[in-house]
Amino acid sequence: MFSMGKKTIQSRAAPRPSPWRRNYVKQWRKYRGLTQEQLAERAGMTVGNISQLEQGKQGYSDKGLHAIAEALQCTPGQLLMVDPTEDSAIWAIWETAEPSDRQKILEIAKTITGKSSLN
Repeated sequence: MFSMGKKTIQSRAAPRPSPWRRNYVKQWRKYRGLTQEQLAERAGMTVGNISQLEQGKQGYSDKGLHAIAEALQCTPGQLLMVDPTEDSAIWAIWETAEPSDRQKILEIAKTITGKSSLN
């Protein structure tokens, strides 16, 4: 707050962006139907760590990311790049497909992109 003559002006700084890379830990946790407490226990972390990580207030280590991924039955890369709650994403189709259907999905995708194994 600073004063300009008779008026007092409040200075509002814009929120600072998180210095840590965005992640989808919260989305994965909810997708798997877990509470923060359950995820923390499975990953060998504290609830505070999980909460801070989900809010972007804390970074993650490689070891921590791997522990969370294992607890959520996904890969570390998926925690950083895939929102499992996004129904329209191709990933959601892949995740719910039977193993026998995944080969069909791959062949169709290759045909559409012109990367067919027949070429």
